[in-house]
Amino acid sequence: MTTQPDASPDLLYSDTETDLRAAVRSLLTDRGDVPAALRRAESGDPYDPELWTSLAAGIGAAGLLVPEKLGGQGAGPREAAVVLEELGRGVTAAPYLTSSVTATETLLACDGESMENTDVAGLLTALANGHRVAVLALPLSTAPDAPLPTGPGDSGAITITGVADAVRADVLLVLKDDGLYAVETASPGVTVEPLTPLDLTRPLATVTVDGEAGLRIAEAPAAEAAVRRGLLAGAGLLASEQLGLAEWCLEETVRHTRDRHQFNRPIGSFQALKHRMAQLWLEVVSARAAARNAADALATGSPDAPLAVAVAQAFCGRVAVHAAEECVQLHGGIGMTWEHPAHLYLKRAKSDEIALGSTGRHKEAVAALAGLPGPR
Repeated sequence: MTTQPDASPDLLYSDTETDLRAAVRSLLTDRGDVPAALRRAESGDPYDPELWTSLAAGIGAAGLLVPEKLGGQGAGPREAAVVLEELGRGVTAAPYLTSSVTATETLLACDGESMENTDVAGLLTALANGHRVAVLALPLSTAPDAPLPTGPGDSGAITITGVADAVRADVLLVLKDDGLYAVETASPGVTVEPLTPLDLTRPLATVTVDGEAGLRIAEAPAAEAAVRRGLLAGAGLLASEQLGLAEWCLEETVRHTRDRHQFNRPIGSFQALKHRMAQLWLEVVSARAAARNAADALATGSPDAPLAVAVAQAFCGRVAVHAAEECVQLHGGIGMTWEHPAHLYLKRAKSDEIALGSTGRHKEAVAALAGLPGPR
């Protein structure tokens, strides 16, 4: 990352980002459209391995944050944000946020960029090529500034509940008292027990790891700093997923209210519905600014990145939930059915609202970072 502390944030999309969006959207339209996501969610296994291979290795999206010398694309958070926008639009079940963003940024903070740690470098190369998936063994709700649970480094077992995409992972990044460990999920002493999540497109699991399992890739206290860097990047780019979700909900709602007729008129012509959709459009536009600001702050290494991320999460989570609720309600009876995908978006929005820190926690972070006194 390059540091430009005095530069104004760039909220616009570059030509490269626009081309990347077109490629990802085309792939998801052909192989991972919303009806397909609904069918996979009903099957109990939401992942499409062929879609992940095409996204991660074919397009090269998994390696956007990984330097070229390690087999990645050498891009940055702005490009990864575009991918997450499209994954949010398609409510796609893919371990992109957990593996290609959060875990990758954590590994990059463990001297992966300098290649001094060959174990980390090798894992980053495998992640960039789409050959492996790694996730942080932390609850999905863990905020960047939250206390981090750790376990014993040499004895006992560690149990973590609510780990996202653990059922798809090949490697778990486990934080212990003496450092960060890379643990193979196929190793003896490691169990991954699936849970029943609200969001069927992002599976959760309870992970149990034997205290002696794994290879230490970073020592304490550098390990905690690396994990926090990964969580900060994940929270910042989660806003882009929430933005894509909200955009789809708005567009689908406008389309439905234009096509649906009552009293010989499109229901979208009724003034009350116009006002609701206009208000939602304003919220989505503001969410885009907040999400792009967070991605740009992470890309430039801005010292204000924690504040930009907190602002984006405090705002975009609420917008995504509101957009999904309006999508369900303004579709009328059909929006309440299982066959319509609106419920997938509402569940993903509610899950994302508490992922990597709740809206309330991020508001508290904004107040603390901006020096705003709380109520007495």
